[in-house]
Amino acid sequence: MDFTEAFKQSGPCAFSPNARFLAVAVDYRLVIREALSLKVVQLFSCLDKITYIEWALDSQYILCGLYKRPMIQAWSLTQPEWTCKIDEGPAGISYARWSPDSRHILTTSEFQLRLTVWSLLNTACIHVQWPKHGSKGVSFTKDGKFAAICTRRDCKDYVNLLSCHTWEIMGVFAVDTLDLADIQWSPDDSAIVIWDSPLEYKVLIYSPDGRCLAKYQAYESGLGVKSLSWSPCSQYLAVGSYDQMLRVLNHLTWKVFAEFVHLSAVRGPCCAAVFKEVDEPLQLDMSELSLGDDFSHHNNDNAPERQIQVRYDVMEVPITLPTQKPAGDKPNPKQGIGLMSWSNDSQYICTRNDSMPTVLWIWDIHHLELAAILIQKDPVRAVAWDPCCTRLVLCTGSPHFYMWTPSGAYCINVPLPQFSVLDLKWSSDGSCLLLKDKELFCCAAVPLLQESSDYSSED
Repeated sequence: MDFTEAFKQSGPCAFSPNARFLAVAVDYRLVIREALSLKVVQLFSCLDKITYIEWALDSQYILCGLYKRPMIQAWSLTQPEWTCKIDEGPAGISYARWSPDSRHILTTSEFQLRLTVWSLLNTACIHVQWPKHGSKGVSFTKDGKFAAICTRRDCKDYVNLLSCHTWEIMGVFAVDTLDLADIQWSPDDSAIVIWDSPLEYKVLIYSPDGRCLAKYQAYESGLGVKSLSWSPCSQYLAVGSYDQMLRVLNHLTWKVFAEFVHLSAVRGPCCAAVFKEVDEPLQLDMSELSLGDDFSHHNNDNAPERQIQVRYDVMEVPITLPTQKPAGDKPNPKQGIGLMSWSNDSQYICTRNDSMPTVLWIWDIHHLELAAILIQKDPVRAVAWDPCCTRLVLCTGSPHFYMWTPSGAYCINVPLPQFSVLDLKWSSDGSCLLLKDKELFCCAAVPLLQESSDYSSED
């Protein structure tokens, strides 16, 4: 695997949807690089520090959120002299996003007073009053024709369906929630899922015309849904709960067909491979070296730290997993399924139970069984599936990142000094992996996945 040198960044970094460019925020400057060579192709200067960036779907435009000011600036790669600035005045801006046609920007004001649709083609703007959330509560169909925007008025939650062509409201319907948490269209645009706040376990499935297709409630009198995700094929809906279980619903009857429990003790019979990250100090043969006494005493106190390599050991079951007990006197307890992500082919889903932050679980949906457990030394910070094949990468804030495939698991060292991987992202074609440190980033050219039946843990 080939790595680039490290470059400076100060926050958001994102590949363009067409995988040709990489946008990097460096304080108030927006640097556009070629994804393959990392050569700088455009440099834009914003009016304040960039806190958020998002590419338009056509990869021709990019917006920068200057939320300290607060203000939005947009730039064009094909017309570098073109500029756009959006300022809501006293209302402020809490969040901004592109519309699917890449020619409109949606902004949400502070205190959720209104959502505004700004056109880049003319000076027209359209307002939707009382959006429910700032960064959440808005979802677009995959074909880009419709938007679902959640609003709240008179202590009641509503869904507004808008045409992304004319931005006219096509319909409004009330939803049976106490405090709506978020909304998602299914990838095939056939259904809309809405779920309630953690205080009320409720998952609602609606048709685009507002008919309630199903209601799901796993239990009562306890914290409810913590995470939710459609599978890319739209056939499965995964619901992660505070009771440390993952439940998967099917798209035909909207009934649960799989329940996956995250237990601290894994016992047999178990067909899953359990990988544990362990240190492997670099062994140097010093038997044939002789150093003078003066040199040895002089360097004894300033000896550099030993290079540490890591590898995966395959563990036998039964095994007890490291667990943290959540604080009972604090809100938002660290327990339950706080992270989940589907593989591109919808066969696998990985999860992290927040009371076991160093453990990543990988479930096989086709066989309804646990496929693998990865036990890390540090808490799992981010995961990302390869968009083109069944390959998962994850990071823990260490100088390494980790890879799992159905053939095995691997620990990969980043050959850069003082570089800790805090976040990682794939390009859309799966050819490049972005690795982020606190103030630096680098890219890795990832080879094509070779199928193998043998498990391996080589560095």
